[in-house]
Amino acid sequence: METSEDPMRIEAEIKLDYKDVLLRPKRSSLKSRAEIELNRKFTFCHSDKTWEGIPIIAANMDHTGTFRIATELAKNGMMGAISKFHDVESWKKFHNKHPEVINNCFVSAGLVENDFNTLNAVMKDIPCPFICLDVANGYTESFVEYVSRVREAFPDHIIMAGNVVTGEMTEQLILSGADIVKVGIGPGSVCTTRHKTGIGYPQLSAVIECADAAHGLHGHVCADGGCTKPGDVAKAFAAGADFVMLGGMLAGHDESEGEIVEKDGKKFKEFYGMSSRDAMHKHKGTVADYRASEGKTVLVPYRGPLQTTVQEILGGVRSTCTYVGAVNLKALPKCATFIRVTSQANEIFT
Repeated sequence: METSEDPMRIEAEIKLDYKDVLLRPKRSSLKSRAEIELNRKFTFCHSDKTWEGIPIIAANMDHTGTFRIATELAKNGMMGAISKFHDVESWKKFHNKHPEVINNCFVSAGLVENDFNTLNAVMKDIPCPFICLDVANGYTESFVEYVSRVREAFPDHIIMAGNVVTGEMTEQLILSGADIVKVGIGPGSVCTTRHKTGIGYPQLSAVIECADAAHGLHGHVCADGGCTKPGDVAKAFAAGADFVMLGGMLAGHDESEGEIVEKDGKKFKEFYGMSSRDAMHKHKGTVADYRASEGKTVLVPYRGPLQTTVQEILGGVRSTCTYVGAVNLKALPKCATFIRVTSQANEIFT
């Protein structure tokens, strides 16, 4: 007879998503959005290196984790996490053309041995300071051991690792060698993990709890997934995120991967999750018979140049800061008060 050491538990405390809250405005002495400083300067707990810029990162997905997206975002001091499916030769070719962008890029790697070998090969030739260790489930012992292995191999690099959604695992990854912990399971626009597995955590609460745990150890967190509009990006920063990673918000642009397709007279670009059937067929040839796909493929409306969306995002965050009296991005969490709501906005004309 099978027995369980621990009984099933229900946590009754309410957990919140970005859609469940608004930020309360406060009196402010700020006169203009132009006064707001979005640049931040970080010193990282393990590598002891510093970086300065706007801490928004393009997700390391096929459509957004590209050299072209990273180059465009670097013009604004933002960052790109390059997909792990770019080989050494691609990195060399890019470094020869855009050495000034390398300092704002992450080299991504998964958990399998071939990923570690590719990471080693890239790091031998490319002076990129950032590494992104990216798995769907950051709770396994093998991943914790892998983070330690990568830290030992690259003691001077800035390592981001995830994904997790709870404070205790955030602490574990930092103690194992991560400088930045990536937070989010299931909130992405093309992620179906919550439908397929029943696993997840409302993203706002996840960011608040993981940020609190990380900052106690002088670590940092990156809110990954769930942002659908500039106000969500501002909420993520207000919740304590040091970095915010965006996928769907950066898809569908001229600089995004994918051909423009027309449907019913309108233009679209394809966008899929990295655990989707399309992604697994592209990179592995098939969906393994022991698993289900946990992502979907959608058509995103064509959005034109990326800079238009970038300016909307940065302008929105600046405006948030003026509403709550935060002179810079670092001060935003200290000035923020969230209020629970049942409706975000009047949607009658959408």
